[in-house]
Amino acid sequence: MSRTPRRRTAAASGALALGLALTATACGGTTGPASSKNQELKGQKITVAGVWTGVEQKNFKKVLDAFGEKTGATVNFVSTGDNVSTVVGSKIEGGNAPDVVMVPQVGVLKQFAEKGWLQPLSANVYDKAGINFAPVWRDYGSVGGKFYGLYFKASHKSTVWYSPEAFDTAGVTPPKSWQALLKTGRTVADSGLPAFSVAGEAGWPLTDWFENVYLSQAGPENYDKLAAHKIPWTHPTVVKALTTLGKLFKDKNLVAGGGSGALRTDFPESVEQVFGNSPKAGMVYEGDFVGGLISGQFKKKVGTDAKFFPFPAVDQGKAPVVGGGDAAAVLKDGKNPKAAMKLVEYLATPEAAEIWAKAGGFISPNEKLDPGSYADATSRRTAQSLVKAGDSVRFDMSDQAPAAFGGTQGAGEWKALQDFLRDPSDPAATAKKLEAAAAKAYKD
Repeated sequence: MSRTPRRRTAAASGALALGLALTATACGGTTGPASSKNQELKGQKITVAGVWTGVEQKNFKKVLDAFGEKTGATVNFVSTGDNVSTVVGSKIEGGNAPDVVMVPQVGVLKQFAEKGWLQPLSANVYDKAGINFAPVWRDYGSVGGKFYGLYFKASHKSTVWYSPEAFDTAGVTPPKSWQALLKTGRTVADSGLPAFSVAGEAGWPLTDWFENVYLSQAGPENYDKLAAHKIPWTHPTVVKALTTLGKLFKDKNLVAGGGSGALRTDFPESVEQVFGNSPKAGMVYEGDFVGGLISGQFKKKVGTDAKFFPFPAVDQGKAPVVGGGDAAAVLKDGKNPKAAMKLVEYLATPEAAEIWAKAGGFISPNEKLDPGSYADATSRRTAQSLVKAGDSVRFDMSDQAPAAFGGTQGAGEWKALQDFLRDPSDPAATAKKLEAAAAKAYKD
């Protein structure tokens, strides 16, 4: 994300919003029947919790609206903010659980399942997933042989977005190697703009930077081992990847505002710094979902005003393909589990995916979705690249980790990489911090 673009607001505000929404239906956050075909769920209420805010929340509500119109259900969406496991977990333990949670991390899905909080998805959902999705997505949604998570939204997290105007001014073209990326960035900086806007205010974009470098440089076998903590974070391959990434982070011509400025930049701001009205950088790295912000929030045309190139290969490795996704899971303690299961069954259809695909900033792992549904050629290209990548795709590493390590603001990997962004002078010391945090989280 990350994974999809998760983690948008402070956990405290997310918890407050969730608490209010679960005790009373919020006026501005509901969807309900307009013109329904069968009204089978008329009068029933469903609460859905997820990380999305802004444009993404607005577009997901369009999907929930369509479900409400079709079934008569009233669906309320509330944002959990960055710490989805903490916020939702506290509500579950407090007896005030939402019905459906859009889980942005494999590790959190596993934790919820092992705690007994999740209800296995129905045979209908399982069958639809088998028909409409590649096996890998059902595998990622399963824990202990049971299917708990239906991946509705996927992300291609190996895309670097750039301003064609900035590249034209600098006289450069999209690079195909890490060394060429650094050289291109310095040329862009020489033309008047820092190369990259880096979102460091939350740690998740930094984990994505690391994962792409590591997958390409260390290879998929080591990636899988590190993701499962079968090799330590002090392994030489980790130190090497941090050293490589540090060459970018420590160069103030490459990072807008330097490390201190990046640590004050959240994800939407990082996109705005490249594609807003007053550009402050020529490129921004993050997943395909950047396109939704470009077209939705900043009103620029993807493919004309904004383009992307694949994250380049590092050293002698292959160009990485890192993916992520948000899985719909049904909570046992929700107030309306049967209606919740109907909603998840709907999310498994190409009909549901098409709604967000047309709105932009979205990739579906649903193979039955017509590629023509995507809002633009760029989204279509990224979606097809991810769907066709097959076994070469690796799921976001931090999303596979326990939340205490890979998904908590101010802790674990997020905090260690933020500290590294601030001062990238000692990769080995950062590796030791990462290992200490990982050892504790995986043990717990």
